[in-house]
Amino acid sequence: MQTRRFDATGLPGRRDVNGNAEFVRACFSLLGHGLKLSDPETPNEMRALQYRLYHAGRHDVALGRLFEGHVDAMQIIHRYASRSQRQSVEQMIASAPVLGVWNAEGPDHHLDFDGETLTGGKSYASGAGILSHVLVTSKAGTPDVQLHLVDLAEFPPNIDRSWWSVAGMQQSQTHQVRWSGAKATQFGMPGDYEREPWFSGGALRFATVQAGGLAGLLDAVRAHLSKLGRTNDPVQERRLAEMHMWCSAAANTVLIAGQSCIDGDETEIAHTVSNARNMVYECCERGISIAQRACGTAAYFEDNPVCRFAQDLGMYIRQPGPDAQMAKVGKAVVDGTLDPWPCGF
Repeated sequence: MQTRRFDATGLPGRRDVNGNAEFVRACFSLLGHGLKLSDPETPNEMRALQYRLYHAGRHDVALGRLFEGHVDAMQIIHRYASRSQRQSVEQMIASAPVLGVWNAEGPDHHLDFDGETLTGGKSYASGAGILSHVLVTSKAGTPDVQLHLVDLAEFPPNIDRSWWSVAGMQQSQTHQVRWSGAKATQFGMPGDYEREPWFSGGALRFATVQAGGLAGLLDAVRAHLSKLGRTNDPVQERRLAEMHMWCSAAANTVLIAGQSCIDGDETEIAHTVSNARNMVYECCERGISIAQRACGTAAYFEDNPVCRFAQDLGMYIRQPGPDAQMAKVGKAVVDGTLDPWPCGF
């Protein structure tokens, strides 16, 4: 598979379409065209997937977040669909669905399955009101966690949009949802959702989107400075060079980790992806700081792309458990199971 067959410049802008949902659907139709959406099995397939994830984030961070969830859901469905489910899955895929995975729960948002229907809620449900189908988990946080697929056109949840009052990632439409008796199709066996190496290794998808979002921030800073005629300022040139350095570090980190996901064993994958998450987090933090210094107050005007990218990216890198990921990498370093040189020769 050609890794650069996809033309990222062909993605529409938000102003080119009518509304957020239409923007996501239009971009998904291009991002998914010709792309294998089951688990990558070769280095070329991994690079092809990462190329799309990276450029989705570079185009729009909220879009990248939703596309990553779509890929996650598609991979899970391909991985765990039973023989009897294959035909219905193929029919669903032919309808160009917009998928996601909702697994987060909270004190008042717990999902129960009675053998036929789902009752309860989910929190941090990204794409609520946009997705056509969603994979959800019952018995979350237990060894018996179970996956279910819900057709949202047939069983739309009640959506609490008042909860998502945040400075960044507004367009991801991450809300709290609730059902009462939604029919669902079980996928896989209890415990499959958190089965390794896919669960830990899957975090590489969102790290790749984040690396792309940092490149999008660099694009926005360069465009802003060019508009002001300040790209020849030696101080700004240095800032652009520094931002490019962090962008390159993030991009190379996720590419190397992608290779590990193909060639490595379960332990190596988990450690390498955790390290990639930490590295991309640091690169984004540095890049956001440089961007805001380069653009000054303009970086805080909401209609400036620099502001949008910085806020969305700053929110998105706050994925669950960053301290746990750092501790995991630290232990691997102590044990001598993670080396800075990424290949054996």
